[in-house]
Amino acid sequence: MSEARRFIKKLESIVGREYVIHHPDDLLVYEYDGSVDKAMPRAVVLPASTEEVSRVLVVADEARVPVVGRGSGTGLSGGAIALEDGLQVALTRMKRILEIDERNRLAVVEPGVINLHLDEAARKRGLRYAPDPSSQKACSLGGNVAENAGGPHCLAYGVTSNHVLGMEVVLEDGSVTWLGGKIRNPVGYDLRGAFVGSEGMFGLATKIIVRLLPAPPTVKTYLAVFEDVGGACLAVSSVIGQGMVPAAMEIMDALSIEAVQRVTDVGLPSGAGAVLLVELEGEDEEVEDQGLQVEAILTESGASEVRWAESAQERERLWSARKNALGALGALAPNYYLVDGVVPRTRLTESLERVSEISAQYDIPIANVFHAGDGNLHPCILFDERKPGDVERVMEVGGRILEVCVELGGALSGEHGIGLEKKAYMPLVFTNGDMDVMARVRGAFAPQGRFNPGKVFPGGPEYTHSMQRGAVLAAGPGAHV
Repeated sequence: MSEARRFIKKLESIVGREYVIHHPDDLLVYEYDGSVDKAMPRAVVLPASTEEVSRVLVVADEARVPVVGRGSGTGLSGGAIALEDGLQVALTRMKRILEIDERNRLAVVEPGVINLHLDEAARKRGLRYAPDPSSQKACSLGGNVAENAGGPHCLAYGVTSNHVLGMEVVLEDGSVTWLGGKIRNPVGYDLRGAFVGSEGMFGLATKIIVRLLPAPPTVKTYLAVFEDVGGACLAVSSVIGQGMVPAAMEIMDALSIEAVQRVTDVGLPSGAGAVLLVELEGEDEEVEDQGLQVEAILTESGASEVRWAESAQERERLWSARKNALGALGALAPNYYLVDGVVPRTRLTESLERVSEISAQYDIPIANVFHAGDGNLHPCILFDERKPGDVERVMEVGGRILEVCVELGGALSGEHGIGLEKKAYMPLVFTNGDMDVMARVRGAFAPQGRFNPGKVFPGGPEYTHSMQRGAVLAAGPGAHV
């Protein structure tokens, strides 16, 4: 029996034959996530418990096989791609909500729990789970922890790291430990905080403790229509400049509106240059007072129309337009590449003007849907991968946009992570010394470096299907490993 076959047999003995996938045809669905990167894993194993995850990692460690954790596969930076003939550990079977503690306002979940399912379960008890990525209906909590996911309502409530209290973690050698716990302010080093957002390079979380918030008694959602994106951005700065922090502030440009309306009529105005969603939450009187101020500011900022959802169903329609915008882009082009960058809120208008200039220069359409309140841009570059040269142009355009974000005082990622997508651009923000420190922190958790290798840090092997393969090659092999 070959070494490869013995490896598969050991995995099957742990989780059962039906939960080890290794035939090339069956692996096709696991060679990509929500990004445009692709790589075929050696095998995919689907454990059902912490014990099984631990035993799988012992086998992988003994065989010196790289390991990549995988949730729902909705990630947008190539984080779940298994490079170097790696083993994917898919945690989708571990999907139980183990506990909802109403008194202490926390929940204990397994990593495969879908974000929206947790929120729905909490709301039945008058609570909520605040982080709400646009892929909320499909993304899992384990992936949210790995990427420190955000979402529209993170403007007021913070990203995933602000809501994770502790995690049970399986390390590289199969050992199991806890980082943090049910106490909100534990003493000692914040290893929990280091783990959240580590992009699968430190270990696999098998249980997650999150804090829950009281469900707001009153919610009011406004839709403001503007002639252009600049007017909508001005309104965002004006609202926050008045000392208000709405629960969410989201902008969609004309191209995004067109895409959504082509797919389903959710009432977005045709011919608008941009729409701004503003959501207020709180006590009745507070929301009413803030609502009057917001309406006045939106009108003064040039909104041609301001309306609000008069029912829960209408509110859901407005949010479905925003959260389904990315999927609707398929009505305009066969493919899109989503760039995730951040700029200071006061430079939103300037950054979008620069994105528009890049779009015109390369003669390639770019739709913009973004978290305006915290300056998190999501330019969606539309293309057809079947057309010769399109992928190369898209790669170049994405890099130009990231350079603009950094030039304007921003960052490479707001919520999607670095992964494969942006690792070549890390030197724009971090020195080699910075990255050496990051690598040493990774080494403290995973000394052999077998968790999700080839991600985040520039250099190393060059991969044919990596979006940034040209930039990585230019940096040179081993530029930073």
